[in-house]
Amino acid sequence: MAKNLNRPSNDNSDIEYGERPMAFHPYNILMTLVLMGVTMLFIAFSAAYIYTRYQSNVPTIEVPNIFIFNTFVLIASSLSIRWANQCYLDDNTKKYQQALLLTIALTCIFMVLQMIGWQDLVHQEIFLATSNMSSYLYLISGLHFMHVIAGLPFLILFFRAARKNMREPVSVLVYFSDPEKRLKLKLLTFYWHFLDALWIYLILFFLINRMF
Repeated sequence: MAKNLNRPSNDNSDIEYGERPMAFHPYNILMTLVLMGVTMLFIAFSAAYIYTRYQSNVPTIEVPNIFIFNTFVLIASSLSIRWANQCYLDDNTKKYQQALLLTIALTCIFMVLQMIGWQDLVHQEIFLATSNMSSYLYLISGLHFMHVIAGLPFLILFFRAARKNMREPVSVLVYFSDPEKRLKLKLLTFYWHFLDALWIYLILFFLINRMF
């Protein structure tokens, strides 16, 4: 498709396509509340981890190297979904679908590597009930894993919708001109960046605790 087909090029294009009126859309409010709740949850677990560690005077658990490698996989998925956004703005049907499919694939790779990391802990005879520190490691990484799983169906739905609705020029134009779809894609992208930043924080948190 040609770039920005039949879209207005003036500065009021966002208003015309409904982006600014959607600033307080229920989806925006819901996403804000969800991310605030998730942030507070992980802050609480981080504080509890530190308190338990010093209160019980127990050593920390070494994070499996595959967890660290997984950080780069998640960063790559954030970059790919950002690429999807750019393709959406450019009305590039083929690359938009490729970017979504790549994001799904990288997310699945992240999840598989995460399970391999847990298996590595089990092989080291570090189980959920081995110590308070191992319990926190499983719990915190597991919670992040669950939030990744929660976002995966939305990625799949976006990809399926793109495959279904991007077959004819008219349907492509309607799809790319839908302000609600554009909003949902932005929110999903923000959620993915949030998961990326959260995982980086968790890895750094465990590594720093291991050093001191």
